[in-house]
Amino acid sequence: MENKVLIKLVVPTINDSFNLFLPVNELIWKIKKMLIKSVVDLTGIALDENDEYILLNKDNCRVYHNNEIIIDTDIRNGTELLIYSNK
Repeated sequence: MENKVLIKLVVPTINDSFNLFLPVNELIWKIKKMLIKSVVDLTGIALDENDEYILLNKDNCRVYHNNEIIIDTDIRNGTELLIYSNK
C-alpha cells in the first residue's frame, strides 16, 4: 500500500486509541475531519466535529499545520499521533 500509511491515533479525551490507514496525498485539515468522524463512528461518543483540533506527533511533539500534505510530513507507518480539541 504505497498510497497509505498505518498510524496509531491516540484520543486522550476518550482515553482510547485506534489503528488507521491514512492516504498520503491528503491535506492535514481533511485528515483531521476524517479522523474525528472515524472516532465518532467507531465509538459512538459524540465529539464536536466543528471544534478546531490539533494533530500532534507523540514522539517528537510536532504539530501539523492544516495545509501540509501527509507525504510531505514525517508521518510514516507506525507513527503515533495525538488529536486534541483546541478549546
